[in-house]
Amino acid sequence: MSKDLGNYRKSYLKGFLNEKDLPLDPLELFNSWFSNVDSKKSEIEPNAMSLSTICLDGYPKTRVVLLKKITKKGLIFFTNYKSVKGVSINKNSKVCLSFFWSSLEQQIIIMGDASKISEKESTDYFNSRPIGSKIGAIISDQSKIVPSRKFIENKYEKLSNKKNDYQRPKNWGGFIVEPISYEFWQGRDNRLHDRILYEREGKSWNYKRLSP
Repeated sequence: MSKDLGNYRKSYLKGFLNEKDLPLDPLELFNSWFSNVDSKKSEIEPNAMSLSTICLDGYPKTRVVLLKKITKKGLIFFTNYKSVKGVSINKNSKVCLSFFWSSLEQQIIIMGDASKISEKESTDYFNSRPIGSKIGAIISDQSKIVPSRKFIENKYEKLSNKKNDYQRPKNWGGFIVEPISYEFWQGRDNRLHDRILYEREGKSWNYKRLSP
C-alpha cells in the first residue's frame, strides 16, 4: 500500500530567534529552551532525544534515549555498554543528539564525542532507580536475540523473587556527550525557519545564522 503525504503541511508560528538575544554560550540557550518546554508540560518526555551512532558495519543507527543529566561538560545518558549503541560508541565516539519539541516547533541538534562517565557516577544513578528498572538492567542482554517475550519475563520474575540488593552490572552505565556544535531550529512561517549554529573554537563558541 502506498500513500502520498505531499499535502501534509503545517505553518510554524510559535517563536523566533534573533541574534541580538543570543547568549555567548549555547548551553545557556539549551537550558532556557529545555526549562521552557519542561515547565509547559506540553511534551510527554521532554528529555527524550534521538541518539545517532555509526555501527560496526559502517551504517548509521538512530534510537531514542533519555537525557538524565545536563552539566557544563556535556549531556549524560545511561545504557548497557554491550548494546549496539554502547559497542558503536566504543568503536567510534562521534555521535549526534537531536531533540524535537513539536509543541513549541523547536529542534536542537548536538554533535559531539561520547565517553564513559566514572563508575561512581554510574553507580550513584543506578542506586537511585526504582527496583523494577534495576532488575531490568541486570537481566537484559540488550540488543541480543531472545527466543520469546516469556523468556525475558521469566528472568525478571526469577530475580525479583530473590532477596537482592541489586548491584549495578559492570556492563551498564553512563555516557557523557561533550558537544562540538549545537544547532537551534525554530519553525517559522513560509518555511523561512530560524537556524542558529554554534561551533566550538578553542575554549569559546561562535555562532552564525544558516539558511532555512
